[in-house]
Amino acid sequence: MVMMMMMMFQLRPHIHILQYHPTTTPKSAYNNNIIISKCRRREAALSLSLSLLLFSSSSSSSSSSSAVASTSASKSSSSSELLFLDIPNSGGVKVLDLRVGSGDVPLHGNQVAIHYYGRLAAKQGWRFDSTYDHKDENGESVPFLFVLGSGKVISGIEAAVKSMKVGGIRRVIIPPSQGYQNTSQEPIPPNFFDRQRLFTTIFNPTRLANGEGSTLGTLIFDIELVSVRHQ
Repeated sequence: MVMMMMMMFQLRPHIHILQYHPTTTPKSAYNNNIIISKCRRREAALSLSLSLLLFSSSSSSSSSSSAVASTSASKSSSSSELLFLDIPNSGGVKVLDLRVGSGDVPLHGNQVAIHYYGRLAAKQGWRFDSTYDHKDENGESVPFLFVLGSGKVISGIEAAVKSMKVGGIRRVIIPPSQGYQNTSQEPIPPNFFDRQRLFTTIFNPTRLANGEGSTLGTLIFDIELVSVRHQ
C-alpha cells in the first residue's frame, strides 16, 4: 500500500501556477493606449474620407448635376494632381476648382444661387443634403439662394463663393470653426432625420468634451455657382 502511494506521488504531474507580475503595463497606461488608438483610428478615417470623397449624383439628377459629377470624376481619376488651396483670411477653408467659371464674380450684397452637395467628414463622407434633390412642382432642381455677406449661411460657404465665377464648380473643405456654429445657420437640410443626424454629430457634448471638436464639424461641400443677381 505504501509503495503504491509513493508511485502515485512520483507520477503526479507538477502544477505551475502563473502569477501576475506588476511589471506589465499598468491599467491606467492601458486605458490611455486605448484612447490614443481610438483617436488615431478616427483621424485615419477622417483623412481617408477627405482623400477618397467623390462628388457623385443620382441618375435622376438634372443635366447640370450630371455635368458636375462628370467633371469631378475626371478630376478624381488623377488624384495625385489634385491640389487644394487655402483661401486667404478664411480661417482655414480649402478649395479645389473642378471647373472654372466664365461669368460674373459675386460682390458683397449680391444674391447668389448655388447648387451643392454637402457631406460630413466625421461620418465617412455621409451626404446630409443636396440641392439637386430639392424639386419644384415641375420636378426641376431648386438652387439655394442667399445674400452674400448676410451672415445667414456658414462662413465657409461664403468664403468659397465670393471668389467664384458663375458657371464654376468648386470643392470646399470647411473646418469646424467656419462651419455650423449653431442649428439655425443655413443651409439647413430639409429632411428631419438628416438634420438630426448632422447636428447631433457636430454638437455631440460627450465627444466635444473628449477633444474631438477639431474633426466632428469638418464639412465638404461641392458647390456650383449658378447665378448672381446684383442688388
